[in-house]
Amino acid sequence: MATRHTPRRRHGMRAAAVAFVLATALTACKKGEGGPGEAQAKEPEVEAIPVEVVKAANRPIAASYTGTAALEPLAESQVVAKTSGVALAVLVQEGQQVKAGQPLVRLDPDRARLAVAQAQAQLRKLENNYRRAQQLVAQQLISAGEVDQMRYDLENARAQYNMATLELSYTTVTAPIAGVVASRSIKPGNFVQINTPIFRIVDDSRLEATLNVPERELATMKAGQPVLMQVDALPGRTFEGVVDRVAPVVDAGSGTFRVISAFNGGDALQPGMFGRIRIDYDQRPNALVVPRVGLLDDGDPALFVIREGKAARVPVKVGYVDGEWIEVREGLKPGDQVVTAGKVALREGSAVQVIGAEAPAKAVADAAAAKTAGSKQ
Repeated sequence: MATRHTPRRRHGMRAAAVAFVLATALTACKKGEGGPGEAQAKEPEVEAIPVEVVKAANRPIAASYTGTAALEPLAESQVVAKTSGVALAVLVQEGQQVKAGQPLVRLDPDRARLAVAQAQAQLRKLENNYRRAQQLVAQQLISAGEVDQMRYDLENARAQYNMATLELSYTTVTAPIAGVVASRSIKPGNFVQINTPIFRIVDDSRLEATLNVPERELATMKAGQPVLMQVDALPGRTFEGVVDRVAPVVDAGSGTFRVISAFNGGDALQPGMFGRIRIDYDQRPNALVVPRVGLLDDGDPALFVIREGKAARVPVKVGYVDGEWIEVREGLKPGDQVVTAGKVALREGSAVQVIGAEAPAKAVADAAAAKTAGSKQ
C-alpha cells in the first residue's frame, strides 16, 4: 500500500535537507578559509640562544703542579735538663728569639760544685804521688809496675774531675740551636728531673713544605724551580720560594716521591701553617689560550665557536692548564669567539645572540622574514 505524505510533513523534510546542505557548505568554508599561508605562520619561529663569549688570545702560560702541605721549621729541638736540680732562674720566655749557646735556665749548682772540689782534691793528691814515684823509680827504690799503677790511678782521677766539671756545667741549661722559644714547661722554683723536656725551640729562619708528588711528574721536578704559596691564615698574600731538593726514590706503596720547597721565615709565615703550593716547571710566553669553562664535557676536547652568527662545535688539542686558562695547541686561531656561558643549550648550527653585542645579521633577517610571512596571511 502506498504511503501518503501530507503537505506539512513534506515541508519539514525539505527544511531539514536545506539545513544539512548549509551545514556541509559552512564546514567546508571553515576548513579552507586559512590557506597555506596560515600553516606557515603557525610554525614556531627560530629564536637565537643568548651566549657569552671570550676571544682566544695569546698570553704567557705556565705548566705547574699544585698541592697542599704544612710548613715545617728548618730545625727543631726539645731542650732537656741533663742534670737534676731546683730551677733558680728561668731566663727566657715563649716567643723570644735565642742564639745557640745562650743560657735558658740556671739550676742549683751547690752539689755539683762540691763534687768538683772533691774530685779536684783527689786529682792533686795523685799528681803529687806520681811525681814522687817518678823520682824513686829513677833511684830504683820502687818498681816500674808500681809507677804504672799510679799513672793509671791519676788518669782515672782526672777523668772523674772532668766528669764533675761537666755536671757542674749542666746546671746552666743552654740553647742547642738558634731560633724562637715555641714552648716552655718550667718555672722558677721547680725541681727538674734529669732528661726532662723544659723548652721547645724552632729555627724559623727558613720554613719547608713537603709535597708527595705522583711519579709521573718525576722528570719535571728539579731543584731551584720557582714556587708560589698561599696560606689560609694570610688571605690575599702570595709567598715566593724555591724547590730545595727532590727525593729521587719513588715510594712503592703510594707511587709518590717527596719534593721539599723552602721559604724564608719571618713575622708572617709561621711553622704549622697550612699552605696551597704551586710549582711552575715550564713557561710558554706566547701561548693561545681560552677560559677553561669553555671546554665541553662530552668526550674529546672541543669548544663552541661563533661563526656567521651560529654555533660551530670545534675539536681542539689542548696543552698546559694555568688556573682558569687552558692552552689550545690546535683547532683555533687568535680572535675566535669561544662560548663560555650558555653552551649547554647549543647544538651544531644553533643561532646565537652574543650577550652585550648586536644580534647576528642572519638571525635577525630570518626572524623578520618569518614575521612578514605571517602578517601577509
